[in-house]
Order: sequence, then C-alpha cells, then structure tokens
Amino acid sequence: MRKDGPLTQFLTEDHRRLDGLLGAAVAQPDKVDELAYAQFRAGLLRHIGMEEKILLPAIQRLRGGEPLPVAARLRLDHGALAALLMPPPTVAIMATIRSILEDHNAVEEGAAGLYEICDELAGSEAERILANLRAAPEVTVMPYSDSPAVMNAVRRALERAGHRFPDHDPA
Repeated sequence: MRKDGPLTQFLTEDHRRLDGLLGAAVAQPDKVDELAYAQFRAGLLRHIGMEEKILLPAIQRLRGGEPLPVAARLRLDHGALAALLMPPPTVAIMATIRSILEDHNAVEEGAAGLYEICDELAGSEAERILANLRAAPEVTVMPYSDSPAVMNAVRRALERAGHRFPDHDPA
C-alpha cells in the first residue's frame, strides 16, 4: 500500500486543517469561537462532498462498479456528521463530532485505510482524481436550526451510523 500517495497526502492534510479549526473552535471550554467553527463547518462539508462526489465514485468506477466495502460505513458517518452541523454548536454536539471524527479519520488514514487503497487503485488516474478534489467547489452552508425536526433528524442519522447523541448538554 502507498502511504505517500497523492490522494492520501491531500486528504490527510485536509483532515489536519479541519482538526486545527475544530480545536480552535473549542479552545475555550465555555464558548465556541464562531469564526473558527464556521470555517470548520464549511470545510468539513466540502471534505465530505469531495469524498462522496469525487473519490468514492471514482474508485467504484475503477473497481468495475463495485463499491469499496468500507464505503457504506463512511457514508453513514458522513450523514451523521453533516446532520450534527445543522444545529448550533453545543458542548454535546462538539464532543459527538470529535468522537465520530476520531474513529472515522482512522479508517480513512490508517494503514490499508481508504486513502491508501484509493491511491493504489487509482494508479495513473490518481493525479486526475486529485485535480478534481482540488477543484471541488466551496459548499453553501445554511443557517443553524435547532427545531425539533432537525434534532430528530440528527438523532436518526447518528443511530443509523451506530453513534449516540447525549440526552442532554453537560454545559
């Protein structure tokens, strides 16, 4: 497996950038840095879009239409993460996002993880896929909503992905 492939490098660097923004957003325990969180939110949605709309379809095509076995799990996590970005950030939401990303990023970045597999399968197409990832547009981010319907959607997305949302915010 290729630990230094272009797809692995690019997507892992984006994870580090997002980790830094999330860390900055929660650096003060009693408040969220709104600017850092807004950048994190838009960046995570773009990153999810790059994987869902470019990376996973390209690899499925290279596999003769067969998706990677891990793709279904990653898509469930992506849905849960996107749902968690809909309501305003709370301590519980931020902790849940961090927990999901810790495991999710390990699946993508780890030895024989998604990114290494993609670099290996992409071969000579890796640079074209990378160009498409780099050209991915910014994502329009909607205003927050913590309506009952949104919060129910968040809980359902988390349950489908095998994650749990705390019953209350410990703040």
